[in-house]
Amino acid sequence: MVGTFFGVGYVKPGPGTYASVATVLLWWGAAHLLHIGPHNLSALTLLAMIVVTAVGVPASAIVARQSTLKDPQFVVIDEVAGQLFALLALSPTWVHGLLALALFRLFDIWKPWPIRKLEKLEGGWGIMMDDLLAGFFAHLVLHIAMAFIPALR
Repeated sequence: MVGTFFGVGYVKPGPGTYASVATVLLWWGAAHLLHIGPHNLSALTLLAMIVVTAVGVPASAIVARQSTLKDPQFVVIDEVAGQLFALLALSPTWVHGLLALALFRLFDIWKPWPIRKLEKLEGGWGIMMDDLLAGFFAHLVLHIAMAFIPALR
């Protein structure tokens, strides 16, 4: 259940995209339903990213071993962790959510250097770390864009 993010990994086509969309919706929903401010949302997002990564590494390793695949497409907990990184320190607006989603999916699918290199790590580390780095790249690009484009703030 953890590796597939409660079954989202079985949704076709593109289970990684569905997991990313679900993550953005959960982030946005938590911010608006819990009525928390931007600093608390950032802390909650960081905590969620850490917890998802901590449980995702062993969960994805177990699923990969049981399926005999190095990085099964239905394991999407890595997309959840990476998408949370992309959402870190953003205001819960639809613009920020969509931009974080688009940039994360771009880097996750494209996998420029050094993201692709991290796939070579063993077990759950290889499954999780490339997506976390893709999330970091999305986070970095979005925050740089926000610094130069006032309409994005």
